[in-house]
Formats: sequence, C-alpha cells, structure tokens
Amino acid sequence: MFSGLSIRITVAALAVTGLLAVAPVASAAPDASAAATSADVVVKMPSAVGDRLGADREKLVDAVSAEVLARSHDAEGLAPEAAVSKLADEGRKVVVDVRTVAGDWARGVAYVEASRAQHGEPEGWLYIAHRQNGRWIPGLEGDREFAAYVARSPLVGEAERRNMTAYAERRTEPQAGAGEVGVLANTNGLLLPWMPDYYMTLTGGPHAHDGGSGYWSALDFAGGNASGLVRSSREGTATSMCGAGGGWTRVIHPGGFSTDYYHMRNTTYYNGTSIARSALLGTIGTDTCAGGSATGAHVHWSLRTYDANYNGQYTWLNGRTIGGWAWWNGSGQYSGCGTRLGVTACPGTAIYNRTS
Repeated sequence: MFSGLSIRITVAALAVTGLLAVAPVASAAPDASAAATSADVVVKMPSAVGDRLGADREKLVDAVSAEVLARSHDAEGLAPEAAVSKLADEGRKVVVDVRTVAGDWARGVAYVEASRAQHGEPEGWLYIAHRQNGRWIPGLEGDREFAAYVARSPLVGEAERRNMTAYAERRTEPQAGAGEVGVLANTNGLLLPWMPDYYMTLTGGPHAHDGGSGYWSALDFAGGNASGLVRSSREGTATSMCGAGGGWTRVIHPGGFSTDYYHMRNTTYYNGTSIARSALLGTIGTDTCAGGSATGAHVHWSLRTYDANYNGQYTWLNGRTIGGWAWWNGSGQYSGCGTRLGVTACPGTAIYNRTS
C-alpha cells in the first residue's frame, strides 16, 4: 500500500485529452510514494516527482499510456479506449510508474498485466520521455526514440548507457540453424539464473514468455542445491519492473541481450542499477505482481533483444547456448531440452550451471 500523492485515471476522459486524464484526489505527504488505482489504470509516482511535474504529470502519463497501448500485443489493432476497456474486462491493468524527473526528462517503467486466469507473463518496458515544446514524447524500450534518448538523457548513467546502447544497436547473432551451435548461437556468456556449478531442475523447456504464440524465449527452473537463490545471468544494469517488493526484474547486459526473471520473492530492489554477474535478484517463488499465474515456487527466465525494426521483444532460444547448455525447441511448448557434452536434459532433469 502506498501513501502520498494519489492520482486517479478515468476511462471517461480518454476522448477528452487524447488518452487519459489525471486529477489529484488526495493531498501529498512529503517523501512518500503514490499509487493510484482505478478499474483500469495504476499510476505509481513518488511525491517528490509529482511535485516537480505539477500539472504536467497529466500530459506525461497520457503520453506514456498511449505508447504502451500502441505497443501492447494484447491491444493490437484496437483504439485506446477499446484497448483499456478490453483489458479491464479481463481484470488487467495498465501500470505507469514514473520514477525520476530532471528538467525536461522523465523515466520509469510501464507494463500491461498478464491475465490471472491462465499461465502467462506481462508485457513491460523501460521508458524515457522528453518534453519538447510543452509536449511529452516517450520512447519505450525497443523503439527508435528510446535508443536516441539513451544517448543524451541526463537520467541515464554512463555504465547504463553503454549497456543500453549495445542492446539498442542489436549486437547479437542470428538464430542457429538445424544442428548449428556456437558463433551463430552466441549469447555472450549468459549463465542460467543461479550460481555457476550449482544445479536446479528444469521444469519447463523453451516456451513463449507469455504462454502464447510468440518466440519460445523462456525456461522455468525450481529446486536444486542453489538454495532457491536467483542470480543475474551476466553483469548489466537491473530494474525491478514491479517496484520494491515485486517479483519481476529485468537486466540489460552489455552484449546486446537482456534477461527477465519472474515469480521471485524476497527480491532486491534495483532501478537502473549496475550489478555484477550472478548478483542476487531474489528467491524462486510464486509472485504475480504483474499478473499471470504460478504453480509451485520457480523462476521464469526469459531472453530478450531488439529485432531489425528496433522493436524490443522476447527472442528465440533454439540453438542458443545458455549456462553451457544448448537449448532446443521441442514438439510443443515446455517440452524442449538442453544438450551438453552428449547429455540431453529434458524437463524434470537437474542440470548444473556451467561457465563454458
């Protein structure tokens, strides 16, 4: 529960101000965070950030929300009003988290909750917004505006800029073909999401991040002798997508990939923070801070990059080597396996995380 500045978003105002109208409905408490909920939208904003934005916060939230709905796969082809209504009917919210503001710049996280009626994961983006001639123009992670803003926004530190630039320039290799492993499947040394030389059990082979029809980019892991501790696959800059206490973290790595970790508990809070390889992110769990569902404590790990059109997306695992294991699609989602040194590990198999 948050206190402080409270902002309410109403669907009725969509047609009036482009997408969403924001109006304060409670006084601001100093140094407190704010979370406002309606049936459709959640806005998170520290009180100090809200005070600096003043009335301009409405324009910022409008602009970010419009971009989120335009990018959401689940809102594809729908007008903003129809998209918000569709999501609300499914019990899902659009969340806009404004974390920092400086001058004409703002940045934060935005996401569309996954359905809680089925197994699936949320859609989420880091964003940077720039105010130009009184108008906020947001760039969501994965589009050209975002890549341009990363290069010049004062809200992006040097280490984070290096990582984000490599990611934005898509310095990655193509999917491996049949029987090809190695350079064509290079992931720049990514590990599985726990300590090297410990093991967890593979509970789900390659499958779509959202449980739908996208690239089979995700793996599920549980148990093992790593004490359930989830760790970063490589060094990078980490962001807690749901905020403090939420079970979803994204790490952007210097090699042109990013990785997602979901369903964790006891998470460490990060906000564009530089972290080392195998940095502690949390513990396997069943958290659904941004929707979806989880049966039994596990970590849902996903691989992301940009496509040729600068759309950030979850990408294929097929033929790629992660943690010393080459991963291959199965005949259906969740059924695929990993191979290493002549050994094949399918769901239900305990596997060691290897650095080579």
